[in-house]
Amino acid sequence: MPQPLVVTISASYGAGGSVVALAVAERLGVTFADRVIPVAVAEAMSVPVDDALARDEQSPSLLQRILAAMATSGMEEVGVAPLPESRNPVHAHEAETRKAIRELAASGAVILGRAGAFVLAKHPGALHVRLDGPEEARIARATQTRNVDEATARKRLESSDRARTAYVRHFHRADPGDPKHYHLVIRSTAFSADQCTDLIVAAAHARSAGSVPPT
Repeated sequence: MPQPLVVTISASYGAGGSVVALAVAERLGVTFADRVIPVAVAEAMSVPVDDALARDEQSPSLLQRILAAMATSGMEEVGVAPLPESRNPVHAHEAETRKAIRELAASGAVILGRAGAFVLAKHPGALHVRLDGPEEARIARATQTRNVDEATARKRLESSDRARTAYVRHFHRADPGDPKHYHLVIRSTAFSADQCTDLIVAAAHARSAGSVPPT
């Protein structure tokens, strides 16, 4: 019996992650896990869904800003007193997020962000994808697709990239931009969303069919 199709997509700001990930999920006929994960975390932690969404790794949330500051200073400098991991709500939230990702992967899913490639690094048959591109190209695309001016797009890119990198480094001790963590790295600013989708869908089917070597 074939393994459920599982794809993780890591995307830098302006790389088209949300559009491509949704299209891939629709083409593969599996769950798009972008908003399912924070809802599952909220239920597991018995907190309002809005609280879980506020901590969502896909937006430059308070959690990300704290981690970004931690990357260049210390916890004391950003006004966060260190807590034992067992009592730290940030670590509790992260643990529930990992659990939700693994449960979704069991039945097939496309997981956008949330360090999915690291959480599911040992998942058999999962395809790990990175969407990226030069900063100027990502800024240009953001101004076209997100209805923001260049200055706003540049500020958001810098903040988002820094925060997402800090998130992965803090919880997984890794660089999310390192290609060794992915099976497929696409310079998505050089292709249309449809073309990126085609590449990922083909790779997911090939990996599931065993026509590519295991890693």
